[in-house]
Amino acid sequence: MSGHNRWTKIKRKKEAMGASKGKLFTKIIKEITVAARLGGADPDGNARLRSALAAARDANMPSDTITRAIKKGTGELEGISYEEVTYEGYGPGGVAVLVECMTDNRNRTAGEVRSTFSKGGGNMGESGSVGWMFDRKGVISIDQADEDTLMEAALEAGALDVINNGEDGFEIHTEANDVHKVADALEKKGFKPSEAKATFLPQNTVKLDAEKAPKMLKLMDLLEDNDDVQNVYANFEIDEALMEQLTA
Repeated sequence: MSGHNRWTKIKRKKEAMGASKGKLFTKIIKEITVAARLGGADPDGNARLRSALAAARDANMPSDTITRAIKKGTGELEGISYEEVTYEGYGPGGVAVLVECMTDNRNRTAGEVRSTFSKGGGNMGESGSVGWMFDRKGVISIDQADEDTLMEAALEAGALDVINNGEDGFEIHTEANDVHKVADALEKKGFKPSEAKATFLPQNTVKLDAEKAPKMLKLMDLLEDNDDVQNVYANFEIDEALMEQLTA
C-alpha cells in the first residue's frame, strides 16, 4: 500500500474518534447537500448521495442532520449554494497534489489554499499542472475476506483489480462510474464494503525520505484542516516503518 493510502486510513480513524469529528461532519454535510442538489433525494437513483450517506453512517451522524442536509440540497430548506472547484500544486519533494473543495466564495478559498501550500512548503500550480498524473477510478475497501473468493466475485462484477493490503484489508479498483454497481454486487455476495467512492489514483508515486515525509504529512494536515477542502489526493509514498513512526 502506498504511504498516502495508509495515511488516509489512519486519519479517517482519528477523525471518527477525535476532536476533529466536527470538521468531518461539515465535509459530509456539504457532500450530501451537493449530491442531493445534483441528483435528487433518492439514494437508489443517486450513487453519489448513496456514497455520502454511507460516510455519514460510518461517522455516526445523527439522522436529523442527514435529513436537513438532503432537504437543503433539494431546496426544501434554505441553505448555502456550494461550488465545486479543484486546485493543483506541488508539495515537499515534488509530490503532486490535487485539492477538491466546496465553497461559497471561490476567491476566499483560492487564497486560503494558495497560502496553505506556501505555509506547508509547497506551491499551488496552474489548472492542469498535475491533474494529468492521476486517473479517476472507483475504490472499494473491504476489511476482511478470503482473497480468492473476493477476487473471483469482484472480477465477475466488473472490477479492474483487487489489491491485498495485508492487515489493512483489500482495495478493489473499478472504473469511476462502476464503483457503486460493483459494491452492490459484492454486498449481494456477502462481502461488506467499508467504503466505496470515486477517487483519484496516481499513475506514479514519489518516495519520500525521513526529511521530506513529515513535511508532506504536515501539508496534508493543513489542507485537510480547511473547512472548504473536501478531499486531498497526492502521489507520495512512505516506507511502512517510517509512516508508523510519523503517525504514532
